[in-house]
Amino acid sequence: MSMITERPASNPTGQPPVRAAKGPVARRDVRAIVSAYVALTKPRIVELLLVTTVPAMMLADGGLPSLWLMAVVLIGGSLAAGAASVLNCYIDRDIDQLMRRTKRRPLPAHTVSPRSALVFGLVLAAISIVLMAAFTNLLAAGLTLAAIVYYDVVYTLWLKRSTSTNTFWGGACGAAPVLIGWAAVTGGLAPAAWGLFAVVFFWQMPHFYPLAMKYKDDYARAGIPMLPVVASTRRVNAEILIFAWLTVLTSLAVWPLGLSAIYGVPTLVVGAIFLVEAHRLCRRATRGEAVKPMRLFHWSTTYLTIVFVAVALDALI
Repeated sequence: MSMITERPASNPTGQPPVRAAKGPVARRDVRAIVSAYVALTKPRIVELLLVTTVPAMMLADGGLPSLWLMAVVLIGGSLAAGAASVLNCYIDRDIDQLMRRTKRRPLPAHTVSPRSALVFGLVLAAISIVLMAAFTNLLAAGLTLAAIVYYDVVYTLWLKRSTSTNTFWGGACGAAPVLIGWAAVTGGLAPAAWGLFAVVFFWQMPHFYPLAMKYKDDYARAGIPMLPVVASTRRVNAEILIFAWLTVLTSLAVWPLGLSAIYGVPTLVVGAIFLVEAHRLCRRATRGEAVKPMRLFHWSTTYLTIVFVAVALDALI
C-alpha cells in the first residue's frame, strides 16, 4: 500500500503561515456584533418603559396579574420598544453621524449595516405585535402597533425634523406602555389608565428639555429644531415649569382614582422635590449661571420611578 503525501506550499518569506481566527477572537467578534444589535434597541429606554407598564398592570388588576400575562406583556413590550428604537436609529442614521452624542451608535459607526438594522427592527416589531395579539387581546396589540408607527413615522420621520413642538407631540409614544399594560389586563381603558398616561406624557417635557439643553449644539449641527435650539431661554424655562407642574398636579389627580395614601404621600413628596429642581434650573438659566441641566434630567427619572413604584405598592397592599 503506497502513501500519498502533499508537498508543502512554498513560503518564500520564511514566515509561519497566517491562520484563521479561532477561539477567543471569534467569540469577541460575536459578542461585539450582539452588543451592537442590543445597542440599537436602546435598552435604557426599554427599562424606563417597563417601569411604567408593570405598575399600570397591577393597578388595573387590583393586585398581581398572572405571571404568564406579565411575562407576555414584558417580553412583547420590550420587543416593541426595541423595534421602535432600532427603526428610529435606521431613520436617523444621517443625523446621528453629525452629533457627538450619537456618532458612536452602531449605524454611524458602521458596526451594523442599514439594511440589517431595518430587517432587525421590522422583525422585532412583527414578533411583538403577533405575541400581543395571540396572548393578550386586540386592543393591546393595536396600541402596540400604533405606538411603533407613531414613534417612527409620525415623530421620527416628520415631527422631529420639522417643528420645535416635536417633544410634546412625541410624548404620546413614551406614555403608550401605560395604556398597553392596562388594556392587556382588562381589555379596556379606565380613567386611572388615562391619568397615568397623562403623568408620563407631561413628564417628558421637563425630562427631555434639559437633555436637549446640554446637547443644544449637537442638535443645531444636525438641523433638528429642538426647543432649546430655536427658542429663547425664557420660552424654554416657561415650558419646563408649566409641564413640571402639570406632571405633579396630574399625578395627584390620579390619587382619588382608586389609590390610597400609600401612593399619595410619596408622590406628593417627590413631586415637591421635582418642582424645586425644575425651578432651580430655570432660575440658573435666567441668571446666566451654570445650568447643570442633567441634574433635573436624572432627578426626573428618579421621580417617575418612585411614582410608579408607589402605584405598584398601593395595588399590592
